[in-house]
Amino acid sequence: MTGLTTHILDLTAGGPAAGVDIRLFVKLAGAWTQTVAVRTDENGRAALLAGTEVKAGAYRLEFEIGPHFRASRATTAEPGFLETVAIEFTVTDPLAHYHVPLLVSPFGYSTYRGS
Repeated sequence: MTGLTTHILDLTAGGPAAGVDIRLFVKLAGAWTQTVAVRTDENGRAALLAGTEVKAGAYRLEFEIGPHFRASRATTAEPGFLETVAIEFTVTDPLAHYHVPLLVSPFGYSTYRGS
């Protein structure tokens, strides 16, 4: 299987982050160009590009996480710190599958190249 997918886990709620808006950009001629806009499903997942749509190059994912935490009324001592989480990465093998999970709380996040 090839392509580009993502998955958001809300560490405060201990489950998926549904309904989060995500934008995908590709770097063309030195400038970021938006190519996809999606929203996570009820499992916090989103398919961004199918196999043949993935090309070698630089990509940027933007996750609009602030609205998710405001809507979920995350239990915290103060308003959330994060509004948009941006992750830039490079695709070197367009025939491989790229999965970019986001583990997030109102105050921090982690990501990795998943499978």
